[in-house]
Formats: sequence, C-alpha cells, structure tokens
Amino acid sequence: MEIVILDGYTENPGDLSWDGFKKLGRLTVYDRTSLTDTSGIISRINDAEIVITNKTPINKAVIENCSNLKYIGVLATGYNVVDTDAAKAHKIPVTNIPTYGTDSVAQFTIALLLEICHHVGHHNHAVHEGRWEKNDDFCFWDFPLMELSGKKIGIIGFGRIGQATARIAKSLGMKVLFYNDHPRTISPDFAENVELDELYAESDVISLHCPLTPSTRNMIDRDSIARMKKGVILLNTSRGQLIAEQDLAQALNSGKVYAAGLDVVSREPINGDNPLLFARNCIITPHIAWAPKESRQRLMEAALENLRAFLNGSPVNVVNK
Repeated sequence: MEIVILDGYTENPGDLSWDGFKKLGRLTVYDRTSLTDTSGIISRINDAEIVITNKTPINKAVIENCSNLKYIGVLATGYNVVDTDAAKAHKIPVTNIPTYGTDSVAQFTIALLLEICHHVGHHNHAVHEGRWEKNDDFCFWDFPLMELSGKKIGIIGFGRIGQATARIAKSLGMKVLFYNDHPRTISPDFAENVELDELYAESDVISLHCPLTPSTRNMIDRDSIARMKKGVILLNTSRGQLIAEQDLAQALNSGKVYAAGLDVVSREPINGDNPLLFARNCIITPHIAWAPKESRQRLMEAALENLRAFLNGSPVNVVNK
C-alpha cells in the first residue's frame, strides 16, 4: 500500500519519527507541496491509496484525478483544505484529529496575555542592550504593567481549548465569562455563561476559541469592537479569519483596543502588507501555539490510530460521513 504525506515538515521537522506509518505501507514524505499547483499535487499522490495532508489542498480535481485514492487523513483539527463533499462522492473517508493540542494552545494563549501585561521580551532586550546598568534607579519599565487578578476574561468558544484557557485564567484570579454559539449543557463552577453582547461589554480581555464558520468569519469587526470596553485586550489562537484585520488595526491605533496577541492571521504565511504588522501594541507569532513537541507527538499518534482504524475496517474521526 502506497502512503504519501504531502507536507510533513511542520509536523515533524526531524524530532519525531514516521516509523509508525512505514509499518503500514510504502511511505513517501514530502516536506512541502505547492498549495496552488493542482497538477503537482496530483503528480505527488499519483497511484497512492493513502494521502496525509496538513495544509496542502485536496480539491475536487485532485480527488477525481487520483483514482486509487481510498483515504485522506488531515494532520490537524480543521479540515477545510479538503473538498469533503467530493471525497464523499467518491466514497473516500476524510479524517481529522479532534484533539491533540488543548494544553499547548491554552498555555500559549495565556503566554500572549502575560507578554502584553509585562512586555518580558522587550525588557529583557533592553537589559541586554545595557540600559539597566546605566539606569539611575534600581528598576525601570517602558510600558504600563498590568495585574490580571480581578479582571474579567471573555472566552468565545467554550470547547476543550476554551475551557483549558478559562481554568488557567481562573487560577490567575480572573473572573471568567464565556459564550458559545451552540448552547452547551455544562455549567462549570469556574465560568459564567453569558450572551455575546454582555461578554463584549464586560470583558477586559477577550480570547477567541471558536471554529471558523460562515457565522464567525470576521466576527471581530468595527461593529463588535464598538461594543467592547475601551482598552480591551484581544487574543486569537484559533483562526485568523475570525477577525476583520483592517478594523482591528484601526482600533489598536486609536486605542479602543489596548493590545492584541495573535498567533493566527487571515493568510498564512503572513502578507507583508497585512495592516496588523503596522498596528500599535500588536504581538503576532507564526501559528505556533499547537507546535510543542509533546503536542505534535500526540497528533502523530492520533493520525496513526485514524489510519489503523480505517485499515481495520472501523474508521474513526470521519468528517464526511
């Protein structure tokens, strides 16, 4: 059985092992595959029965031209890179990884928040530049420093990652509000379920953990920002398209939004003309919240289990039933 991994480098830059896949078939791993060259994608899949992808698109044309294809595994939770309807029409199951980075992403979300509160990186750099040794006082700071205890954080999207983020925030003394587009039956003792307008109006910090859907695309725009507190902090470790980036940039530059901590943007890698690159108090990291080795190891194991289950005739985590 031929197995092709189209873009394995971000999952495994060399610190993990593909041996589990090698035991299941003849494995070919490409570090990267063009996201726009459909013919190149078809050529790389060729006669393979199994294809594994992270960000390389598997569209209708690819599916129709790879007649041996029997299984598509996505090395991620989101699976919008695959035309799932076309796959279903060809009786090809598409699987995803529902959970693997819960703790990693929650930890990173709070890391962004703490960096906004204390500017640790900036002050470390200032010390190494010699500013402390030349300072008249025993200390200095270049930005207002902020304590989180007693402040309110609003979590939009209260799935596994949202709840894990909420627990950490609660441990820091924050009051946690949350909103879910789809009502949940849980009633946690560490968070209060509120309507979205109340969350916008009451939160000192807003953190996005909801999936990208037609209803959530650009949900953070000029209108929603206008309903937020002046000086709110915005965090996004979910999907970049949740934010209308020009609107957020304007809000940052005007001071309506005090700061933003973003691990995702609308187009990745980021375009050089993205307005958030030029906005005040905007921390941007290159989509790495998911990427600790421990998290990637869990992803690898889950992808293997998905494939083994398919080969055993009992597929799991199928998103196009």
